[in-house]
Amino acid sequence: MTRTIADIMTTELVTFHPDQNIHQAIHTLLEKRISGAPVVDDADKLVGILSRKDCLRIAFSSRYYDGWGGQVRDYMVIEVKTLDAGLDIVAAVQLFLGASFRRFPVMRNGELVGLVSRHDILTALSKNL
Repeated sequence: MTRTIADIMTTELVTFHPDQNIHQAIHTLLEKRISGAPVVDDADKLVGILSRKDCLRIAFSSRYYDGWGGQVRDYMVIEVKTLDAGLDIVAAVQLFLGASFRRFPVMRNGELVGLVSRHDILTALSKNL
């Protein structure tokens, strides 16, 4: 039986809201030790993603400009590449190898159902070694 990313994805997600304070979001990423999280609206619809890399840009540029602040919506990436929950792990590996992303939101029938990371994929593959 072919395993899918639904078998290995994380389903207990940390999410952000577009109106959330960016400082709170950064603290959450650091506190939870996660590299990024989906941004969802009031209807739990995926509207973006915020990563540590995005936050690093904010912190770096703030050293040269007059302070920083704002909301998650000001810094999140809105063009988010997602994967379908039914995608097999081998196909997911190929997508990870061709992309710079560390994680992909996982969708089923247009709904956010999880997150799959490089770590999840590598863990699943290492069980077959």
